[in-house]
Order: sequence, then C-alpha cells, then structure tokens
Amino acid sequence: MRILVYGAGPMGSLFASHLQWAGHDVSILARNRRLADLREHGIVLEDHITGEQTVTRVHTVETFGPEDDDDLVMVIMRMNQAVEILPTLAANDRVNTFLFLMNSIEGPGRLVDALGEDRVMMGFPYPGGYQDGPVTRVVTADEKNRWILPIGEAGGRVTQRTRAVAAALQKMPAYKVQVRRDMDRWLKYHVALMIPGLSPALYAANTDVRRMARTRDAVVLAVRGMKEALRSLRRVGYPESPGILRVIHWLPEPLLILRFERLLKTQMMKTSGEGHLKAAPDEMRYLIDGFFELVHDAGIETPICDRLYAYYDPETPPIPDGSSDIPVNWTGVWALLLAVGAIIVALVLSDQD
Repeated sequence: MRILVYGAGPMGSLFASHLQWAGHDVSILARNRRLADLREHGIVLEDHITGEQTVTRVHTVETFGPEDDDDLVMVIMRMNQAVEILPTLAANDRVNTFLFLMNSIEGPGRLVDALGEDRVMMGFPYPGGYQDGPVTRVVTADEKNRWILPIGEAGGRVTQRTRAVAAALQKMPAYKVQVRRDMDRWLKYHVALMIPGLSPALYAANTDVRRMARTRDAVVLAVRGMKEALRSLRRVGYPESPGILRVIHWLPEPLLILRFERLLKTQMMKTSGEGHLKAAPDEMRYLIDGFFELVHDAGIETPICDRLYAYYDPETPPIPDGSSDIPVNWTGVWALLLAVGAIIVALVLSDQD
C-alpha cells in the first residue's frame, strides 16, 4: 500500500518506520529542521528503556498537493494542528482515506465537514514519546507484546475499506489493530482519563513523574479529577468506552492512589507522559478547553477539574514536593471490607445449616 504519513513528530516517525518495515511504500511529510534531520540521519528510534537504536530511511516530502494519489494518508499530529491543515487536505479529491491518529475530544465533525464522512477514519497512536533532536525516544513493543492500535470510521460503520486499512496496519511488527464502531466515544474517554486530572496534576509536580509519585496530594487530586471527568462524560450521555473503565467508578480511592503511584514510577510514564506533556502544552490546553466546553455546556459542574485547571498555567506555583495534606477517602475500603465480611458470615452460617 502507498502510504503518506503527514506529520513527522514522535508518533509519525514511529509509524513511518514500522510501516516501512511492514513492506509498504511509505513517505513522510516534514518541514524545516525536522526535514533536514530526516534526510541526514533517517528516522532514529531509541528505546527509552534499553537505549537500543534503529535507523530507518524513509522517503521524505515537503508538501501535499491536489494531485497526490496515495492509497492512505495518516495524519499523525496534535488535533489543534490538524484542523489548520484541513483546507490543504480538502483541496485533494484523489485520496480516498485520511486516517487521523491523535487525541480528540470534539469528535469528527470538522474533519467530516472538510473531507466527507466516507474519507475520514480516526484512531489513537500508542505508545507516545518525544523528540530529542534527530532521535525519537519511545517505549517499543515486539511481536509478543504488541501495542493495541484502535481505529474506526467517522460514522461508526465497518466497511470493506475499514478492513483493508486494518489489514495493512496489522502488518506492522509491533501493533495489533482493533477496529471499533465507537471510535469517537473511545477518544473522548481517553481524553477524560488523562487530561482533566492526571495531566494538570503532573504539571503541578513540575512535570516530573518521580516527584508526583512521592507527592500524595498531586496523586489524590489526579485520581479525583479522573473520576470526576469520567463521571461527567457519562452524565453528558456517553457510555464508557472501553467498558472496563466502569471499574474506576467503584474502585476505592486508596487502591487507585496506590496504582497511580506505581504507574508513575514506570519508564512508560517517564517517556510517554512526562516527555509528551513537556513538548505539547498547547495540545493539553486545547483538549482540556474542549472537555470543559462539552461538559459545562451541559450544565455539569467539575470542581476538582476546575481546581486542577490552574496548573495548566505555568505561572501557578507547583504543589510542594512530597506534600500529603489532603485526607484520603477510605469510605470505599470500609464498604468493601464490610461486604466481604458479610459474604464470609453468610457462608459460615450456610455451612452450619
């Protein structure tokens, strides 16, 4: 398949290299310093855990024009950047499929208005990473432990085109493609899971995952902001996607805090969380503003997320390193223990009968 990767940031570079390894005819669109780096060094991927590097030479282009006729154009960039290039994409009527891989809260409306529903697909590009000069630092996967790549049509259908794109992407050595009928809802929940709670709490810890892990107040606010954001989306009328997110609603706060503290100590969070937040504050503000527009317009109040929003302003003083002044809510734990105790008592009494 002839594929153009539009966007040469960390994820565009990662996907371009993997697509070429899969045997596709790949081009990557880049400009300025990034274009020069690609032409001089190729795509240099470095595993942020092992330090192992690979170099892939991919054909580079500087423009996308009305006469270009790629089989697939993968737009891999921040949503606030993607909307700016829609007139350029719309001027081309020869490409049948534009796959937008990015964080999105607003849905496919503007993409469909510009290109038509039958040409728009959406998805999300795991795993995240950041650019360090010519080197793209990521946490890589392999044949045994593949990243899930969710994709879907703007309208939710599964067509012959959907299956063809999925089959082409499935050839990448480190990805398992997941075709979804609810891609818009999945993307909204991904934003709600990360942006209103975790991201500003990480900014509140000076964008340092290790510091956040030892600052209990930042973790407590992140957990509460995440729960509030997920609950708000459900109240707007979007059921959870994927359904496993329902578990977060009833998990006791101390258990979620413990899980977050462990997650923050992983290299994955260092690379994909900390690295991306440092590089893309404009995207974070764009997404959180879109989230607030969605839920506040529905009359839903979000006091915890509102409190965290202040940390998107770099002038806001960070939470003191190591602070633990906010009391943890243990109510859920006591309720869980009482439920387990009631079950044990019931089992004992039934044995006596």
